[in-house]
Amino acid sequence: MSDADEVSNADEVSNADGASKPDEAFRTDEASKLNDPAVSELRLVVTAADYDAALHFYRDVLGLAERGAFSSPGGRVTILDAGRATLELTDPNHAAFIDDVEVGRRVAGHMRVAFQVDDSAATTAKLAAAGAQVIAEPTRTPWNSLNSRLEAPGALQLTLFTELDD
Repeated sequence: MSDADEVSNADEVSNADGASKPDEAFRTDEASKLNDPAVSELRLVVTAADYDAALHFYRDVLGLAERGAFSSPGGRVTILDAGRATLELTDPNHAAFIDDVEVGRRVAGHMRVAFQVDDSAATTAKLAAAGAQVIAEPTRTPWNSLNSRLEAPGALQLTLFTELDD
């Protein structure tokens, strides 16, 4: 078995509700052997018809730091720092389960963006005041986080989540 196989087959922890949460798999000795990842950054590129509104929303309201801004003839791009990035892959059944927990019904397309924030309730209210449509208010999940769902500029569906201690 390769090191990568060991990490991808890591055990998951199930809570009392039967929902699983990834174990601290990437902190294992096997995972620590993967010191030279092939990918050093995940960059999600969003094409926003109303670029200025989207930039204001994500940079000025949500608070993502600007790492760079560039222009081309007739076009602009801004790179915002969203902290650590992960790629969460799910099958359609689990995606439906997540939607059911967070919203009560299937609402997301094939992609949504999740931001971990210090206070999902306050951030939800702040983003709603800036024009995001609240799909679901913060809800405690079986994996012990407080998650809300919003429709945001750039036609992105957002999950805001706060990890809970208890």
